[in-house]
Amino acid sequence: MANQVQTVGELGEARVLAAILDRIGSSTAIVGPGDDAAVLDAASGRIVATVDTLVHGPDFRLAWSSGYDLGWKSAAVNLADIAAMGARPTALLVALTLPDETPLSLVTAMADGLRDACAALAPGCAVQGGDLAVSPTLTIAVTALGVLDGVEPVRRSGARPGDIVALAGDVGRAAAGLTLLFGRFRDAAGTPIPVEATALSEVEAHAVAAQLRPAPPIVLGPAAARAGATAMMDVSDGLALDASRLAAASGVAVDFDASALGADPVAALAGGEDHALLATFRPATALPVGFRRIGAVRAAAGAGVLVDGRPYDDGAGWDPYRGWDAAQG
Repeated sequence: MANQVQTVGELGEARVLAAILDRIGSSTAIVGPGDDAAVLDAASGRIVATVDTLVHGPDFRLAWSSGYDLGWKSAAVNLADIAAMGARPTALLVALTLPDETPLSLVTAMADGLRDACAALAPGCAVQGGDLAVSPTLTIAVTALGVLDGVEPVRRSGARPGDIVALAGDVGRAAAGLTLLFGRFRDAAGTPIPVEATALSEVEAHAVAAQLRPAPPIVLGPAAARAGATAMMDVSDGLALDASRLAAASGVAVDFDASALGADPVAALAGGEDHALLATFRPATALPVGFRRIGAVRAAAGAGVLVDGRPYDDGAGWDPYRGWDAAQG
């Protein structure tokens, strides 16, 4: 007799939660999973917190993402927001809303992805609590917490004319992966179909992996803060769009050097979801290892983004209210 697939609706909250806790490792908190809230020891006395939600449909498709991918990505995108403040991630709180028919194996794979992303990207950070609920739509909401370890938070509003503009991580690769998924792995009706690894070249496989399982340079956020970064943010919605937000917050213009953006500057400027770190530093600063200079800050309030001194605005970038299908044309 074939093994019966266990679902969360059949097992109930307590058994599903126990399955998750078996996967995420031991707690390092004063009070960890199992109580109403986590109690965390913060030596700096200041906690940095962020939250992000991934919803089936606009944010991911189960035909393309495994449970492990979803766990990894939901951790990575939140860790990047903590790092962008110059903070060191310490804990994740994860809330899942699951349809009754969700296989338990999908949920435990998500737990594995959450655990492994924390271990690989932000050692010392772990899932310390969360919540389970039922819903027709699979949704993952993650709250991330971090500490500043004695440094000041790095905000978007600190860039000054003459600063170096620098980047850590990739831009454009995840967007290329998304384009591949939409272009090659949908049926005639436009419904997503599973990805066939054999149908991808090595370069294409790396692009799809960057979309489904991003690996932002989390440890470089605190490194930038220690080096004196004047402003910083996570590049989640596209380099040009996010740079325009930093420029607006700081009252300056961000001027990119096209030659520093790689072989395809347009793709680098438009692509999002790689979760690179965009930062500015005073001119005499030695950039932390892992950052590279890609431009300069100009005294041109209201000009937004420039490329080689010329205004740049192609309207690209991610808008959650526009959605994937609209973004893909």
